[in-house]
Formats: sequence, structure tokens, C-alpha cells
Amino acid sequence: MGQVLSEKIQLTAEVGPEFAGQRVDQVAAELFSTYSRSRLQSWIKSGALTVDGKQAKPKDKLTGHETLNLDAELEQEVEDEPEAIDLDVVYEDDDLLVINKPTGLVVHPAAGHAAGTLLNGLLHHAPSLANMPRAGIVHRLDRDTTGLMVVAKTLEAHASLVNQLQDKSLYREYEAIAVGVMTGGARVDAPIGRHPSDRKRQAVTESGKPAVTNYRLIERYRGHTRIKVLLETGRTHQIRVHMAHVRYPLVGDPTYGGRPKFPAGATPELRDAIQAFPRQALHARKLGLVHPRTGDYLEVECDLPDDFMGLVLAMRKDLESE
Repeated sequence: MGQVLSEKIQLTAEVGPEFAGQRVDQVAAELFSTYSRSRLQSWIKSGALTVDGKQAKPKDKLTGHETLNLDAELEQEVEDEPEAIDLDVVYEDDDLLVINKPTGLVVHPAAGHAAGTLLNGLLHHAPSLANMPRAGIVHRLDRDTTGLMVVAKTLEAHASLVNQLQDKSLYREYEAIAVGVMTGGARVDAPIGRHPSDRKRQAVTESGKPAVTNYRLIERYRGHTRIKVLLETGRTHQIRVHMAHVRYPLVGDPTYGGRPKFPAGATPELRDAIQAFPRQALHARKLGLVHPRTGDYLEVECDLPDDFMGLVLAMRKDLESE
């Protein structure tokens, strides 16, 4: 791939007496909190992060009066090729960018999708992302889910966004169309793990990781419901698995939704719209986060894509034809 500009990091911090008896890596994580614990440990081991000018081990104990010196250079972490992919960037500054991902775009290169991914497009858009873990991608959307994703452009932003995801303060609001007419919203608290017999699928299982999804009604149609969905956790396929679990699978979901379903007497337009909808009806509509540099709250929103809106209009017309 093309030349990637390196970035030098030079920082100094005094170890206060309150840190006496603590490990070097623990204190470094407190004093250089914009960087991840694993990254700091690697810098300690390589000698890029020293104690009073001398190399130390991550587990070494401090007395509380040392000086930590960080003199590091970001190394290229991503070897994938940049590709000129048309990205819908809805917000960008020196620290992060937010893109509106279209349907069909895979986020990470993998078997069967070695190129043409969001990651490849990001490397072309901002070459310095090659120095970031996973080119700055901190969360993902399924290939056929549309909507907002935030990408970190600096290590400081990366650490901040990962922390916000972990402490559940990063706000993610989705819209979806579910099969069935709901009477109200609910909170789904059910652990998700790999399906016991199909490794390509996820499932609600006792051995899974905690997963919580909240959904609220936006519009009811004759055989479907448009909902707002809020995530408290971020498991693979979480919304799709949880909505199928409560027997309101998403329209068009090829993995968890089953065959297309139509209300009795559905208009030909609605039947055509549902049959032609090629993906799960799920869109990441709104994203809210604390800006890593300014500390201000940043909220970004994007409209529903045309195919999703077409489905909504067909369901409204079907409702009016009753």
C-alpha cells in the first residue's frame, strides 16, 4: 500500500506519592489514560515507555516519585490496500469521522470479502488510519444493515470511543420494521452466543454474553410495526436475534426472519415491496457520543435509506386501503 505518515508521541508524567506500590502498567494507564492498557504494556516492554529513563517491566512496582517518559512512534497496523470507495461521510474532524454505511458494504476484510470493504475505503479516504487498530473502526454494522458508524482517527479518540462503548454511554438508536403488530415496546434482556448447531448464526443461549435491547413503537401497520431500537450492549446480530426471540423478526431478515409474511388482503404494492426487499429492515439512525477532544456531546442523525422508506410508504398505503 502507499506511504503512511508516521506519528510520534512524546509525553512525560510525574508519578505522585498516591501511586506508591502500584505496577508500572497500572500507573501508566492512569497517567496516559488516552491510550489502551494493552498498547501501554507493549510500549513498556519495547522500552518506548521508561521509568526515570530506564526500561522497566509492566509488573514492576513504583515508589511514587518517578518520572514516566513516553517516546513512541505509531506503527502501521493495517496491511490492507486502500480502495477508492464512495463513502457517505456525514461528519468529520481531526479526531473522528462518522459515515452513513450503505447496504451491501462489508465492514472488515474476511474470507469471501478480501477487498471492497469499508476498511479499504477508509484507508483511501484517510491514509493515516493505517496506523490505527482496525483502521479506527470501533464497532460494526452487518453487511446489509445501513446507517451510522463512528471511526476514530487518533489513538486518543480510539481509547475514548472504546470506553464509551464499554460503559454504555455511546448512544445508538436504530429504526426497524418488524413482522407482527405490537401493542407496546419492551426491554429484551437475554444472553446471546453462537448458535449450538449453526456457527454462522447467533442465538439466545444461557451460555451467551449479556445482551439488552430496548424497543419502542413508532408506527403500527396492518401486519407490521415500525420501531425505534436502543442498544445497551453490542453483540453480533443483537437486534435481529432479540426481535426474532420475542417473535417479532425483522422484515427481510434472511437469517432469522423466515419466509415473507403479508397481512390478509394486502395490497399488491405491499406484497411486491416486501418480496423485493432484499435485506433486514434495520437502519442505524442516530449516534450520540462525548467528543474525545472537546468533551462536548456530539449527536449525528441520518435519514432512512430509499429502500427502507419505500417499505414504510407501501405499509402506510396498505393501512389506508383497509
